[in-house]
Amino acid sequence: MNQIIETSDGSHTIFVPELNEHYHSIHGAVQESSFIFINNGFDFCKADPLNIFEVGFGTGLNALLTAIKSIDGKREVNYTSIEKYPVSQKIISSLNYPLFAGNDGKDIYESIHSSPWDIKVNICKNFNLTKIKGDLTATPLTGRYDLIYFDAFGPDKQPEMWTKDMFVGIASITVKNGVFVTYSAKGEVQRNLKACGFVVNLLPGPPGKRQIIRGIKIMN
Repeated sequence: MNQIIETSDGSHTIFVPELNEHYHSIHGAVQESSFIFINNGFDFCKADPLNIFEVGFGTGLNALLTAIKSIDGKREVNYTSIEKYPVSQKIISSLNYPLFAGNDGKDIYESIHSSPWDIKVNICKNFNLTKIKGDLTATPLTGRYDLIYFDAFGPDKQPEMWTKDMFVGIASITVKNGVFVTYSAKGEVQRNLKACGFVVNLLPGPPGKRQIIRGIKIMN
């Protein structure tokens, strides 16, 4: 049975015994997501409007932080996320992420999780969400995206998510000069991204993580 764990910054993560893996860093779930996906992805990518594709909706933490960030900005954000195994509502209701998301955090968090799957929904000012319930390895990818949040379980836990073929699909929906960010910095991930037309940069990681990857797609 999945367990809710408090991480070092006080925010929750989920531990999955079957995989011996956490959804987010035990060194700080909100801290990690903010550092990787907001600071080094959302803030770095200047597209306007901004179209984001997330691999691994999970707890909805990345979507929540992006929505909160979007409210304070001027550009419209269209956020699409795919998830094969949605987290149960019981666990979602027990996670404390709204405490880290300001005055509107609770309402936005609930709207994100109550919105129907496979339909585009306006969640709040400047932020539209489309949640896709599906398997990325079997779902044809469509659309064009400026920013990719790649937040699947690690290559050692879900190797099928990190193959060259998978990144070929990701590259096909990423615009030229589009941005790709992920917490993994493994050599195999770097090589697969490079083979698919990305320039790969290794950046200092958040606490508990030495490096992360940010890629820029240089090919059409």
